[in-house]
Amino acid sequence: MKRTVVTIILVLSLIFCTSFQWGFYAHERINRLAVFTLPPEMIGFYKTNITYISEASVNPDKRRFSVVDEAPRHYIDIDHYGDSAVFTMPRYWQGAVEKYGEDTLKAYGILPWHIQVMYYKLKHAFLLRDPESIRRLSAEIGHYIADAHVPLHTTENYNGQLTGQEGIHAFWESRLPELFFTEYNFFVGKAEHLPNVQLAAWKAIETSHHEVNAVLQQEKNLSARMGDKKYSFETKGKQTVKVVAREYAAAYHKLLEGMVEKQMRMAVKMIGDVWFTAWVDAGQPELKGLLHTLPTEAELRQRKAELDQWKKETIGVKDREGISN
Repeated sequence: MKRTVVTIILVLSLIFCTSFQWGFYAHERINRLAVFTLPPEMIGFYKTNITYISEASVNPDKRRFSVVDEAPRHYIDIDHYGDSAVFTMPRYWQGAVEKYGEDTLKAYGILPWHIQVMYYKLKHAFLLRDPESIRRLSAEIGHYIADAHVPLHTTENYNGQLTGQEGIHAFWESRLPELFFTEYNFFVGKAEHLPNVQLAAWKAIETSHHEVNAVLQQEKNLSARMGDKKYSFETKGKQTVKVVAREYAAAYHKLLEGMVEKQMRMAVKMIGDVWFTAWVDAGQPELKGLLHTLPTEAELRQRKAELDQWKKETIGVKDREGISN
């Protein structure tokens, strides 16, 4: 029985590590690079926490198999809803629920709406001047934004399983960045305020989904030409593992004409933009003091009570800043 449990865990770990995310390598570097887009008023806090913000970027993937409703937050199978759904899908959660139902949406992914939820949570953390929540939410929203820039996170054929290309997910988002990251240019400019985070999230989905056909077709064409040279073996630590051959990866990378670099650059820029937007929309709280003095639980409760009271008096309606997931 124990051996069976261990085997199941190993299988799940293998699937988890190779099939469903940018890969720890890329997620960590994307978050780290985003820090350097921030203005002087923010960068001190973020640079002090840069190791945590980089390493914690992978936490949402670590809980995919243990937290109910976590998995759908990482993707949206937009083509399930029709060929033009990427343009016609309701951009706001309530409209989408009214059209498709919450169960259907969660079955096929809620990534762009979850980015909006995370933005509101981060803004709330800035309003409360809660440093632990700021850095945790900054790290995790970076993960979801990066996922939105992976084309295969926007299609039902997420791992090429419908076209005989199983494994392409990890190949595109893990193997290629690991091999070619040092060749990329990540000077993306300074973080800018986004007028509408929800629409920005959908723009990322649109751009990513536009690349799905190229991701799949170029690999299929290449496989037809050099399929017998697709795999090789490399030593990693004390293990020898089967990987996509460097020659094959280089040929595919060239056929994609800079796509992986472009998507990573856009992810870095949008993460910085969303961090900055949440801070500005929270009134640009001073962050330097949060580096030295942590608020007590009692202080945070008092700040939350004051914020909730302000919302009731100022807005006069129930909080509309999220979806129930």
